[in-house]
Amino acid sequence: MRTASCRGLVLLLAALLAGCGFHMRGAITLPEGVRSVYVAAPDLLSPFAIELRRALERNGASVAGSAAAADAVIRVRNDRTGRRVLSVSSRNTPQEYELFYTIDYTIDRDGAEVMRLQRHELTRSFTFDQSRLLAKDREEDVLREAMARDLADLVLRRLASL
Repeated sequence: MRTASCRGLVLLLAALLAGCGFHMRGAITLPEGVRSVYVAAPDLLSPFAIELRRALERNGASVAGSAAAADAVIRVRNDRTGRRVLSVSSRNTPQEYELFYTIDYTIDRDGAEVMRLQRHELTRSFTFDQSRLLAKDREEDVLREAMARDLADLVLRRLASL
């Protein structure tokens, strides 16, 4: 009796999970004819530029060495990150920061701009504690890398929508 009820519970949970719209995160399908992409960025070693190249390779595209050799060109016009103070303590020391990551980009294909200037900005807030300075610096780096990864995925989805 117990085994039958466990099986029934497992089947019910599987049906609920399938019915809620859950899908595994899969690869983004790039448009036909886009197999190599050139990334033109002011700083090719910024977290966003690195994550964009990784995302392109993860999704089956190769990163071209020049714009002439590419099927599409992603031109990053602005790649900026920073932090702002959100709240301060009674002693006027920061207690909470907001990280931001802003990118502006266009996409060219066959020598013509197919996507006009787009701007994406992501923000994350985190608490700050002076007594845990090294840990909080690492937390800030991890958040910045996660935002760069999310922005790269956004740009790839826009490229896939062409």
